[in-house]
Amino acid sequence: MHAAKNTTSKTQYFLEKEEQFGAHNYHPLPVVLTRGKGVFVWDVDDRRYYDFLSGYSAINQGHCHPRIIETFIEQAQRLTLTSRAFHNDVLGEYEEFITKFFGYDKVLPMNTGVEAVETGLKLARRWGYEVKGVPHNKGKIITCEQNFHGRTISVVSFSSDEGSRKDFGPFTPGFEMIPYNDISALQAALQDSNVIAFLVEPIQGEAGVVVPDEGYLAKAAAMCKEANVLLIADEIQTGLARTGKMLACDHEDVRPDILLLGKALSGGTMPVSAVLADDEIMLTIKPGDHGSTYGGNPIACKVAITALQVLVDEKMAHNSEIQGAYLRKELKALGHEHISIVRGKGLFNAIVIEHPKKDTAWDICIAMKKNGLLAKPTHGDRIRFAPPLLITRPQIDECIEIIRKSMDNF
Repeated sequence: MHAAKNTTSKTQYFLEKEEQFGAHNYHPLPVVLTRGKGVFVWDVDDRRYYDFLSGYSAINQGHCHPRIIETFIEQAQRLTLTSRAFHNDVLGEYEEFITKFFGYDKVLPMNTGVEAVETGLKLARRWGYEVKGVPHNKGKIITCEQNFHGRTISVVSFSSDEGSRKDFGPFTPGFEMIPYNDISALQAALQDSNVIAFLVEPIQGEAGVVVPDEGYLAKAAAMCKEANVLLIADEIQTGLARTGKMLACDHEDVRPDILLLGKALSGGTMPVSAVLADDEIMLTIKPGDHGSTYGGNPIACKVAITALQVLVDEKMAHNSEIQGAYLRKELKALGHEHISIVRGKGLFNAIVIEHPKKDTAWDICIAMKKNGLLAKPTHGDRIRFAPPLLITRPQIDECIEIIRKSMDNF
């Protein structure tokens, strides 16, 4: 079992339960968490840690934010689910709130992030055939290499990560991958009149917080508009104040044709995602064409309103911008020989580890865990640093010291 070294008997008990009864589809750090508050989590042995992953940016507002939890409990005691077979008294309120909040005509509520991606793809294809006039079943959607949009069959069909694809074929056709941050490649791909949409992450998260060149998104948006191609922005990880603006697209004043949101839309309490678009796109979907039993449930709607209000009321985008710049400055100031790159935007950051030993990034994360900070490697040599957006400068100073101390062993 991958977990065992240097764990207490209590921690080991829970790790062994998961190993025996759960699918082995994750490789977590050997820590078992039991509660969280703000930027901190505690394990079953009551050891406290800084959370530097934030549930892959689902907990931007901090663990168990009191306003979000209060809303959750209040609605849970009143009405939890009606399905979409009936109306409820919360859905319309939420739809009005979120569409005005982001400036779109309509919202289609879903649950998980990948459901939002699949919904965006379906909307784009329907628009492509009914509005743009692409020949039936000839539509093409452009995606980027090293993307991460989820793990459904259709989504891994356009993944360049072989681990996500091996033995899951045959794959869904209709996608073309181009290099990320390559305007020339996009320009060439857009020459095909059957192209319906360009699906892109404003910053590639799972790839290791890869930030494109300044102006990339704005140029891509302009080129898509000229080619009558929809820009679909996957802001599931980058959105909701994570990068120092409400949306990462806001850094370049880009308004996607289809906006995908999730994760922090519930403040980490439950799966809530949303697809936003204007009428020309959204109204191509008719009753029975698409849906979800839990999409737009009353708890999700109420919680999402509060989660968005908390981001604004507590100026979390501004704090993300300020503290993120400070975090990157201090990481660079460490001058550590094994940190080859520090990159990011707002509190969405990563370091790239350069070391001859293959598992060094994992070993560094284990060392940081022992010293009171939780982070996780991606793609072997990259470590993301994405704490909740209410983190303070003194707390970042403390975390920088933990990172320095942890890396000194390497």
